[in-house]
Amino acid sequence: ASSKCLQPQRSEEAKAFVSAFLKRSMPKMKDEAIQDALSRKAVILEHYAKKRKKQKRKKTKSFTAKQRRETRLFEIEPEQQRYAIFLPLHELWKQYIRDLCYGLKPDAQPQMVQAKLLKADLHGAIVTVTKSKCPSYVGIKGIILQEFKHIFKIITKEDKLKVVPKLNNVFSLEIDGFISYIYGSKFQLRASERSAKKFKLKGTIDL
Repeated sequence: ASSKCLQPQRSEEAKAFVSAFLKRSMPKMKDEAIQDALSRKAVILEHYAKKRKKQKRKKTKSFTAKQRRETRLFEIEPEQQRYAIFLPLHELWKQYIRDLCYGLKPDAQPQMVQAKLLKADLHGAIVTVTKSKCPSYVGIKGIILQEFKHIFKIITKEDKLKVVPKLNNVFSLEIDGFISYIYGSKFQLRASERSAKKFKLKGTIDL
């Protein structure tokens, strides 16, 4: 029995198929150039990627100051306003500062400690208002619970939450025998902004 085999396409059909295929594959080439390429029997196919439309990123909406006030986003509930609750936070803060100051050894340079503290996170630090234009602020001492651009919120040993402005106040803090001073008038930054700020180690206050 004679075996069946596929019959090749006629040369004209094959030529038309190849020409149509190349025209689709190389849309920028003219017909004359395609025919010339076929005569040399060497064709380099090119790939044309479709241009993707850039999707506009949606901006995430953040809370406005009014919305933060209305939702009481940063409010500390009265039952949580107790000094004893935040003592463990103070212990964590002390360990954080010791690590930041390479162990805070007795021979550490006070200037180095001061420079580190000025850029450190102060949530959990115990501070005292030592000088102020307003005498009623002098002597306030407690743990910093919250720091904003212009104020500290401090819980005292008497379980009183005090809102103390940075402007025109000098704060002192002590850790392992080192005492540092913060001149609030030159400290009016958010905690997240201080790492890039250059501070002068000495400050002044008009009293």
